[in-house]
Amino acid sequence: MPPHSNGNLSGVSWQEFVLVGFEGGPETQSLLFVVFLAIYMVTLLGNLTMIVVITLDARLHSPMYFFLKNLSFLDLCYSSVIAPKALTTFFSSKIITFTGCATQFFSFLLMGTTESFLLAVMAYDRFVAICSPLRYPITMRPSACAYLVLGTYCGGCFNSIVQTSFTFSLPFCSSNRIDHFFCDVPPLLRIACTDTALNKLVMFGICGIIIVSTTLVVLMSYGYITVTILRMRSAAGRRKVFSTCGSHLTTVSIFYGTVFVIYAQPAAVEYMEKGKVVSIFYTQVIPMLNPLIYSLRNKDVKEALRRLGQRHVAT
Repeated sequence: MPPHSNGNLSGVSWQEFVLVGFEGGPETQSLLFVVFLAIYMVTLLGNLTMIVVITLDARLHSPMYFFLKNLSFLDLCYSSVIAPKALTTFFSSKIITFTGCATQFFSFLLMGTTESFLLAVMAYDRFVAICSPLRYPITMRPSACAYLVLGTYCGGCFNSIVQTSFTFSLPFCSSNRIDHFFCDVPPLLRIACTDTALNKLVMFGICGIIIVSTTLVVLMSYGYITVTILRMRSAAGRRKVFSTCGSHLTTVSIFYGTVFVIYAQPAAVEYMEKGKVVSIFYTQVIPMLNPLIYSLRNKDVKEALRRLGQRHVAT
């Protein structure tokens, strides 16, 4: 249901919210606009490139790159849910409709939660590939990979439905000003004019379970991988494995670290200024960095890019 009316709220109707965004004058807003736009453009270019390269290069048609292509797709959608509206708030309208806010909220949680599960799946994939190479073709057969990806989306959808239902059933009669640059759980709970203890419990509970379970999968997978690597006699083999796993560990560390700061700590609801800065990292910077991390640190991807470039020049 839409937020209740409580008089004249900055000339905005009771069916709309105002995204406060970031503090500062025209110069600050201009600088932030340029930064957000640059990050978004690099994100689009990087992730689209990864999707195209993995799709067109037959040598990259393996489970690891199948998951990586899905990660790039998620990052592309994840960033696009937030960035376009955020860019408009710097110079033009800061208004977002109740429906638009709920849609952004649902989509953002869907993509973010799905990505957290996908990162755990990617860690499991590396575990099977390195620790059980003979079983890898059977364990990670195409149908199994498809089911794993489908499962990540189901988990993301479940969290999105629960969080959206709980959050947007609240009465927002105290204010319609969201102290953020997008519709997120903590700032929405702050403007609700009712007891939000249950909502906070649901948020911390679900997010805590997701973060803890996926982190355990990652830690256990890389624990076994580390033991396996240390047993390798070939120094070249160890370097290759460390190079492949290092990219994923870098992405996981940044993603889970920033998400934990926002959603797995009760104080996150109270300190929104710090939350805005942290939110930039996991909604904008991480989707931009992921394709760079995987392409610059991955020999196969770099060679695929070179082959694609040569094919383009030849034609």
